[in-house]
Amino acid sequence: MGTITENIRSISSSLPPSVKLVAVSKTKPASSIEEAYAAGQRIFGENRVQEMEEKYGLLPKDIEWHLIGHLQSNKVKYIAPFVSLIHAVDDEKLLETIDKEGRKNNRVIDCLIQIHIAAEETKFGFTEEEVESFLLSGRWKHLKNVRICGLMGMATFTEDTAQIQHEFHGLSTFFQRMQQGVMSEHPEFNQLSIGMSGDYPIAIQEGSTLVRVGSAIFGDRH
Repeated sequence: MGTITENIRSISSSLPPSVKLVAVSKTKPASSIEEAYAAGQRIFGENRVQEMEEKYGLLPKDIEWHLIGHLQSNKVKYIAPFVSLIHAVDDEKLLETIDKEGRKNNRVIDCLIQIHIAAEETKFGFTEEEVESFLLSGRWKHLKNVRICGLMGMATFTEDTAQIQHEFHGLSTFFQRMQQGVMSEHPEFNQLSIGMSGDYPIAIQEGSTLVRVGSAIFGDRH
C-alpha cells in the first residue's frame, strides 16, 4: 500500500478520460483529505451527513462533495447548501425533499437514482421497472431544483467477478436504454456511478463514469 498521494496518482493515471474518481473519505480525518487534495484530487465521497458537513467546514471550498450513502429525508437540509451530487436517491419522496431544500437554497441539486442490482437484500434502491415507470410518468419534471443526472448501483459483495460483471452490465445496458429513450432530450442524464475499490476496473469496462474508491486510496477503514 503506497501513500495517499501515490495511490491517487496511480489510480487517476489508470482511468480513461470519461471516468471521474470519487475518493471515498468516510471515517478518514481531514488531514487525509488534505493530502489527497494536494495530490490534485477534488471529488470526495462521504456517506454520513454530519461527517460531510463537518469536513465541508474545515476544508477548501473548491472540493466537490458527493453524498454516496443512504440519505434520510430529514438530513437533506444540512447538505443542500453545498453538496455537488447525491448518488443514492432511493425514494421518490426523498427526491421531492431534495427539490424543496434546493429551492430554499436557490440551487439545483444534481442527483443519481439508485437501482438495486445486488443479490443481497440489505442494499437500497429501486427496481429497473420502477425507475422506467417513474421516468416515463414525467412526475419528476415539476422538480425544478433537482437535476436527474443518471443512475447508481452497488454490486454484490462477492469474490465472483463474473457475477459482478453481470450485475454492472445489466445496469449499464438499462442506463443506455434510458439515455437513448425516455431521457434522450436530457443531455444531463449522462452519469453512471458503479465500481468501488475492489471492482472498479470491471465497472470501467462496463461504462462507469464515476468510480467510488476508498480503501485503495486511504487504506482500510478501522
